[in-house]
Amino acid sequence: MIDRLVRVAAGSLTRAKERLLGRQRPEFLPFRDLFAGRVGLEIGGPSAVFRARDCLPVYPHAARIDGLNFAGVTLWEGKIREGMTYRYADDKLGRQYIGEASDLGMIGDASYDFVLSSHSLEHSANPLKCVAEWVRVLKPGGALLLVVPDARMTFDHRRGTTPFAHLLDDHQRGVGEDDLTHLDEILALHDLSMDPGAGDPTAFRARSLRNAENRALHQHVFDARLVDQVLGHVGIRVCYTDAAPPFHIIALGTSPANRP
Repeated sequence: MIDRLVRVAAGSLTRAKERLLGRQRPEFLPFRDLFAGRVGLEIGGPSAVFRARDCLPVYPHAARIDGLNFAGVTLWEGKIREGMTYRYADDKLGRQYIGEASDLGMIGDASYDFVLSSHSLEHSANPLKCVAEWVRVLKPGGALLLVVPDARMTFDHRRGTTPFAHLLDDHQRGVGEDDLTHLDEILALHDLSMDPGAGDPTAFRARSLRNAENRALHQHVFDARLVDQVLGHVGIRVCYTDAAPPFHIIALGTSPANRP
């Protein structure tokens, strides 16, 4: 009985704290200087997780954030257009790019102080190619803040974590974003009860077969160890990792300060 009362009291305190402070992660606060007054690029946003009262409040502190999406129309943002149209906060605009996350050819080397990506990397058929490109556009010492889904809390919970060797093979073979290697696994194991927007099995299959145009599939499944392996492979020094409700795996790292 006492244990139950303690748990209830602790839960009440947590909810009161969230009402007062939002869902900010206190452990993230020492790293805000990596973003404050700086210019960054977000892949696949805007993302609620970076807003003022959410767990990683980057948007209110940055000088400007540009955005990149793969097409002029997406399931998440609707219609978008290039130019100074990337509205990542009510009073903040950055440049909107349209292009592949794995090919930022329109952006020069070492252009940004930081790169953000939330719930985007799992949609890529070639994650290592993507992250290597994101590191290319980072200035020496720049920050990469990556958020991927915790599969245990999502419709991917029946799938196993993708082996790093598989990601490495995808990179070495130059797998493109039209790849459907994982389609049979996804169709068999995707928990449609946790993904009402996907429709019934027939609708989900039809949408999945058009993944090159809609990018709705979670091509790969990440856990914290796989994220660490991916960032280490591209030379990112991880300085902060976390897990945050409802289903976020978070990793923040920096590129070498002395890289070319």
